[in-house]
Amino acid sequence: MQRLIVLLLIIGCTNSIGYAQQVIKLYNGKAPGSENWNWTEKYLENSSWQTPVVYNVTEPSITVYPAPAGNNTNTAVIIAPGGGFHALSINSEGIDVAKWLNTKGVTAFVLKYRLVKSLTDEPTIEMGKAISGNGAEKYDYATVLPMTMEDGLKAVEYVRAHADEFNIAKNRIGFMGFSAGGNVTMSVAYNAEEKNRPDFIVPVYAYTGRLPGKTTVPSVPMPAFVIAASNDNLGLAPHSVDIYNKWLAAKQPVELHMYETGGHGFGMRKQNLHTDTWMERVADWMGEHGWLWPVNPTGWKANTDYKGWKKGSMEQELLNKNDWANFRRFAKDNEAIGAPKAGEQRVVFMGNSITEGWKNSRPGFFSGRPYINRGISGQTTPQMLLRFKPDVVNLKPKVVVILAGINDIAGNTGPMTIEQTFDNIVSMAEIAKANNIKVVLCSVLPAYDFPWSPGKEPAGKVVALNALLKEYAKKQGLVYVDYFGAMADERKGLPANLANDGIHPTEAGYKIMEPLVEKGIAEAMKKK
Repeated sequence: MQRLIVLLLIIGCTNSIGYAQQVIKLYNGKAPGSENWNWTEKYLENSSWQTPVVYNVTEPSITVYPAPAGNNTNTAVIIAPGGGFHALSINSEGIDVAKWLNTKGVTAFVLKYRLVKSLTDEPTIEMGKAISGNGAEKYDYATVLPMTMEDGLKAVEYVRAHADEFNIAKNRIGFMGFSAGGNVTMSVAYNAEEKNRPDFIVPVYAYTGRLPGKTTVPSVPMPAFVIAASNDNLGLAPHSVDIYNKWLAAKQPVELHMYETGGHGFGMRKQNLHTDTWMERVADWMGEHGWLWPVNPTGWKANTDYKGWKKGSMEQELLNKNDWANFRRFAKDNEAIGAPKAGEQRVVFMGNSITEGWKNSRPGFFSGRPYINRGISGQTTPQMLLRFKPDVVNLKPKVVVILAGINDIAGNTGPMTIEQTFDNIVSMAEIAKANNIKVVLCSVLPAYDFPWSPGKEPAGKVVALNALLKEYAKKQGLVYVDYFGAMADERKGLPANLANDGIHPTEAGYKIMEPLVEKGIAEAMKKK
């Protein structure tokens, strides 16, 4: 088994968030054909491309960026950065792409393939001179290009052979490459066998000159998403058109996005051009093929599909533009409910998807009780504050149960501080008190990570917000219900048996919450 795993702490030079990445060498010992290479891989922070690069790669490897545990689509993409075979644009066309794919639940592998030997410590300048014909003969492209293809094929073979270890599906392995990495992508596509054939490809402003090996479109299905800019300053736009035409002629699934502007090497750079959103278009395409949904969905995903979720997401985006607080959601229901009946001890539950999902998961808890559920999935505290009057005050309840804040921490409607979230919850409580409504303040539920927005490290923020809420409730004589203390695991997150996705409670989770909140409601009812 050809496998050597090295754990590295990627610091600074990879813009990591401070955790160990798994780096896997693709060959045991020296890579075939370059056994005599005795130079050392180097990293250049400030290159003439204005982005970090890696050069003098002699030991091909893949660096693993796993999908978040709660948001894994079982899909993988191998990423080959560009750099004219002289360097690798390791951030803009590698690591940044991998992290973006992670947010969509895709496991990414950044490939370092072999490069020509740099004669100086300015590989990007050397590359510029070489492509202009100034000293190109100094570099052994004829030997290196077949090696880049072999490194790409080896990467696919390794990922497929170890798919179970990475929790990915063996038939969901894509290959994406930029410029020279696009050359690697196409040489892999043309020359692969079953064991190392990618299931889909994404060549980005690919260079298709000097392709090693065969150049025949594969007969087995291999969908392609081809991207470039018409004003590519290296003149490579026709290369992408050629890929598209060959795939089309072979009756292979293919999509071409030829942007008017963007130039060459836009990668993950922000230029305030429409190329800035090219990855969103890739995600749309991947979603259409089903690669952005798990093979065996669990939790809330088990009850829907990607297209259904996407439709709902687009509807929500439109709603946010026209009715940001979603006043319309309960307008008719509120009108139909009317004023409380004599002796009715009405309770309104104000919240987000955790509250909304409560009624769906445990309808019996609300049936036969004067409980009114006013949870709206995805909402943040500023949205709830806006609709607090029509959805709570106007219903004239005896008690309001407020459970809010987790989506603020996730940044659903933009960045917010813990203090801003706390102030919004306090404002809702003060409005309730001013209208003679008793208040039950609930702790935010534990959260270790967000499936839809990974990497925000919410656990400590939840603890901090809960401390503010508990202290406020104590000072104001309000009831405080501590879900967190009853549900948190050792990570300060929700265990799998209480929340399949780490955020939304299962039926078992709600069964823990119900007696706690009922006790809180009873206590609030007794207060004068």
